[in-house]
Amino acid sequence: MAALGLVVAGVVPCGAQVLEIGDDGAVATYAGAATWTDAGVTPIMQGVRGGASSVAPAEVRRELAAAAAAQALDPALLEAVAWAESRFRHEALSPKGAAGVMQLMPGTARELGVDRFDVAQNIAGGAAYLGGMMRRFGGNRSLALAAYNAGPGAVLRYGGVPPFAETQAYVAQILARVGAGSGGTE
Repeated sequence: MAALGLVVAGVVPCGAQVLEIGDDGAVATYAGAATWTDAGVTPIMQGVRGGASSVAPAEVRRELAAAAAAQALDPALLEAVAWAESRFRHEALSPKGAAGVMQLMPGTARELGVDRFDVAQNIAGGAAYLGGMMRRFGGNRSLALAAYNAGPGAVLRYGGVPPFAETQAYVAQILARVGAGSGGTE
């Protein structure tokens, strides 16, 4: 009876897990809220390694400003990418393995020569990658952002922003956050 009282009072913790079994038999487990579509399971919020953030938002913003200056990027653009990727949470870890404020994949971090779990290196690496995409796509923010999200190969293959709902929403979200008219080619 006491347990029932605790449940009614909302004291008993509850949770749920969503399992996704891939075509190859691989099982991915998602804790927390997620949505399921024909494309698979997508967490509503990205996973977090550990508990509360060990990196202060002010430190993240300082690193973003320094990295933007080092790569000659619009600081508002880099900050908007960091917000879209992780909400400035250095401990964010995606189901696909992207980590940190800038959500660097292991291979990208290796290519850039950075430790993706170190906040300063993660941000510097993300800024270097975005800067490289800006140069590769002639300063076109939409194409550079699409390449950051879906890869430069997808942008080249489709001759523009790929027709992926996630990538199109990503580009629109960041451009709206920055303000479409604030420098750079759309």
